Amino acid sequence: MINETRRNFLKCVGLSAAGMALSGCRQKRGLVRSAARQVADVPAFDGQADAPNIILIMTDDQGYGDLGVHGNTKIKTPNLDRFAKESLEMTRFYVNPLCSPTRSSLMTGRYHLRTGVLHTSRGAAKMSGNEVTVAELLAQAGYQTGIFGKWHIGDNYPMRPQDQGFDEVLVHRSGGIGQPPDNDATYFKPVLWHNGKRTVHDGYCTDIFFDATISFIEKNKRRPFFVYLPTNVPHGPHHVSDKYSAPFKAMGLNDKVANYYGMIANFDENFGRLTAKLDTLGLSDNTLLIFMTDNGNMSGLYNAGLRGHKGSVYEGGIRVPFFVRWPDRLRGSWKTDRIAANIDILPTLLAAAGGSAPDALKLDGTNLLPLWTEDIKPEKWPDRTLFVQHIKAMIQQPFQNAAAYNQRYKMVAYPETATQSSFVPDRDHLELELYDIEKDPGETQDLASVRPVDLADLRRRYEQWFEEMKNTRNFKPGLIHIGNELENPTYLCRYQDSSYPYSDSYPVGWPVRVVRDCSCRITIVRPDYDGAGVLAVRWQDKTTRHPLKTGEHCAEQKLAAGEGILQVWIELKGKGRIKIKDRTTNGDVIV
Repeated sequence: MINETRRNFLKCVGLSAAGMALSGCRQKRGLVRSAARQVADVPAFDGQADAPNIILIMTDDQGYGDLGVHGNTKIKTPNLDRFAKESLEMTRFYVNPLCSPTRSSLMTGRYHLRTGVLHTSRGAAKMSGNEVTVAELLAQAGYQTGIFGKWHIGDNYPMRPQDQGFDEVLVHRSGGIGQPPDNDATYFKPVLWHNGKRTVHDGYCTDIFFDATISFIEKNKRRPFFVYLPTNVPHGPHHVSDKYSAPFKAMGLNDKVANYYGMIANFDENFGRLTAKLDTLGLSDNTLLIFMTDNGNMSGLYNAGLRGHKGSVYEGGIRVPFFVRWPDRLRGSWKTDRIAANIDILPTLLAAAGGSAPDALKLDGTNLLPLWTEDIKPEKWPDRTLFVQHIKAMIQQPFQNAAAYNQRYKMVAYPETATQSSFVPDRDHLELELYDIEKDPGETQDLASVRPVDLADLRRRYEQWFEEMKNTRNFKPGLIHIGNELENPTYLCRYQDSSYPYSDSYPVGWPVRVVRDCSCRITIVRPDYDGAGVLAVRWQDKTTRHPLKTGEHCAEQKLAAGEGILQVWIELKGKGRIKIKDRTTNGDVIV
């Protein structure tokens, strides 16, 4: 089934199909780019004749200080350091404190709270299927698109990368390699999904992703391409060959840090291999290559004087390395301290490709290209206010672990409260902090009491922003679709995608859309309990119980079209409903 909301939206916002001039590469490939993305009737902007190749590389959990060029004397990143010196560096580039929110904003140019992504698991890392991504828009400009690495904003239709604009897909599922539902995977034998098919690979995950990227580039070197390379490293578990960790252990670093730095060293080696391949193919000058990370590093590591770490809205959790190189258009080896964020990537890349986002597409980001090309000098760049919030729950409360910041000042509200499920702000006695980030990037001196006007302005802007975010989707995650031909069967992962809040620490079901009346075979991954019982299925306020013999785990069930919470569980004689709390595939369901 085609995602009608997205298709109808894109039909309304572009030029008429009859009036658009197609580039040669688009004529060869045709407008229908994949079965999952049937957009033959979608108008497109035409990319410029010399549109650059675009490569967007993002590591996972690598902090601002995890680079030699940022003053870390222990880590070894010679290729990244060399690249940094050849590039434009945005020294104040911001993301979200955790990965899924950063990724949804990166793909859409919108704050994550608009997109359906709220946090990283338990049903809250599902980007709504009607979001429009940078991959889709670049595809319409004639780009061949590929993703290699970590997606983590939806493992089911219509949220998978192949549903969201990518022609070539090699990714792992869930939040990390080895997490359910593919918890049989390891970093040295990863389970990856290649264009929707499960594949098991021999080799180190980062090497595999770079190999696939280089192969994709070689195949598409004569046409514009967009590569999104979001590695899963150096996210834990911190596993890497001794070849890379041993030098850091020899420095006296503990195993965890040595492995973490070793993972970055391996990434750096692969990064150098990729840039060398671009040189060999003669593609470097007209390739827009970005390196960034998705959030701050783990606690206790060097972070270049920044306060906080992954999960925090202090600078150490949300300010990340950002370097961009495009020799044909950008002057290298310079820095700008103008604030920017992940929401700016989509409009900037579209502008680099010679187009712009449709007017009807509500974007939060700004096109940075005039700043990058110095068509507007940094001192003339308009000030702006940006926002960040991270709560590890479905329920989003204002002021909880939040920040609002402009070029100079930053308001911080209730930091380190992301996991407090009972948090409710006292609007009459708010605990707010204010920092002068230009003078005090380490956030050591709270100015809330001495600059009340600046604090009040940021508070007002934040409150307006929060209400706008709420009014977009009312903080509802995207829905998994059941009954479509593009994902059959549908795998429902309990750990990653089941609904939240939990009841007695176990999930209560999956928010889904059944797209048509259907008769389904429902199979549950059964815990290791013997005995007869029932498979219970609850849909649209009706519970059906199917008798099960010992060892049985499936039943036929009719599901009526509609939206709601699909609940599936096992009841055993003498035990009642089996409540599964472990981090395994037990309780996962196949429809």
